[in-house]
Amino acid sequence: MAHIHLGEGSFPLWALVVWTLLGIGLISLIVYRVRKGGIKTHQIALAGIGAAASFAIFQLNIPVWGGIHMNLTGLVGVLAGPLLGALIALVVNIFSAALGHGAVGLLGANTLVNATEAIVAYYAFKTLLGMDWDVFPAGASAATLGLSAGAFLMGAIIVISGVNGSALPRGDLTIAVAGLVGLNLGVAVIEGMLTGFIVQFLASVRPDLVGLVDRDARDGTTGVTA
Repeated sequence: MAHIHLGEGSFPLWALVVWTLLGIGLISLIVYRVRKGGIKTHQIALAGIGAAASFAIFQLNIPVWGGIHMNLTGLVGVLAGPLLGALIALVVNIFSAALGHGAVGLLGANTLVNATEAIVAYYAFKTLLGMDWDVFPAGASAATLGLSAGAFLMGAIIVISGVNGSALPRGDLTIAVAGLVGLNLGVAVIEGMLTGFIVQFLASVRPDLVGLVDRDARDGTTGVTA
C-alpha cells in the first residue's frame, strides 16, 4: 500500500525537515500516551506478530509505477490499536529503510503515511462495529478506508514537497501522483478484503482479540457471526 519509494535527496531540505518534525511529534505523542495509559499484555504479543507480518509482506514489492505492495497496516491497526499500530509503522519503516526499501530521509513522511493507515483503520473498525456491522464488512471497509487515507496523504506529501531534479511542472506532477494514488486505492480494496477475512477468522476463534466480547455480552450471544 501507500509508501514513498523515492531515493535519498528526492525531497527538498525544507520538506524533509517538516515531515521529519511532524513524524517525531506524532511518535512522541503516542509514546506519551502509551506510557501514561499503559497497554494490555495481549496487545504486546499482537504487536510483535503484526510487526513481523507487516515487515515481511512490505518487502514483496511489485515494480509498477515506482513500486506497490501490501503493508497490512490496516490489520495491524485493528488488532494492536492505534498507538501500537503507529509504533509498528515506525519500526517497519526503519528496518525497511535499512534494507534499502525507502529512503532514510523519508522515514518521517512514510511513518506519517503508514501510521495514518493504522489509526484510521482502528477507529473506522470500532465505529462500524458500534453500528452493528458484521465482522467481515467492518474489517474490510475499515482497512480499505485506512489504506485509502494513507494513499491520499502520500500523494499530498509528494505534491506539496515537489521532487528534486524532476522536469515535470507541478501540475503534471500532480497528475502523475494522482495515477499512483489511484493504483494504490485499487490495491487498498484487495488488501481490505484480505484483512476482512483475517479479522473474521480471528473473531470466530478469539473474539476478544478484535474487541467483540463486549458486543457479544450485550447481545447475549456466545458465538460470533460474520
